[in-house]
Amino acid sequence: MTETVWYASYGSNMHLSRLRCYLAGGTPNGGAITLPGCRHGAEPLRSVPLMLPGLQYFATESLTWTGGRAFYDPDAAGATAARAHLVTIDQFCDIAAQEMYRTPGTDLDLCEAITHGRSTLGPGRYETLVCSGTFDGRPVLTMTAPWRYTDLPGNPPSAAYIRHLAAGLTESHAWTIGEIATYIATRPGADLAWSADTIATLLDPQSM
Repeated sequence: MTETVWYASYGSNMHLSRLRCYLAGGTPNGGAITLPGCRHGAEPLRSVPLMLPGLQYFATESLTWTGGRAFYDPDAAGATAARAHLVTIDQFCDIAAQEMYRTPGTDLDLCEAITHGRSTLGPGRYETLVCSGTFDGRPVLTMTAPWRYTDLPGNPPSAAYIRHLAAGLTESHAWTIGEIATYIATRPGADLAWSADTIATLLDPQSM
């Protein structure tokens, strides 16, 4: 088993300041929950932009942000923008535990996900691990829910959540406001309340 893996975030953890709350503990800007952090709170060894095969969508209700959470359907057509952080296995396990509202500190068995591409640890949000392949010789792992994006009603993300997504896309992919606005507005769930124009207005520094 490798000692490090790529944690591919497609949600707010693309934004490094948000990820630091999962690593070292803390409350993200605009969030409502204080995170305990990982056993080892060191920064990622590297962070790189990736595109994952599959579709990002927004559903259920976030306790941190209110509004919809970002999920990933690896079986749907499309491509999902992600930022992969090279972390130790125990860091990945502790990040996953916090996403699952579990107490960090217990190692997860990643063998099934890495070997077979998927592992379901529970029935709920972020309790399904997905391995989309390897990058630079290390597995690329993310977490999502077990359902398809068509299995439940969409729920638009909050403005605070969109700002973190946008910051992460800017840091990792160097997308323009227009590119970010179009991308988020065309994800299922977000399209119920947001347009590219309203997201661009939200992200315009003159309006913040």
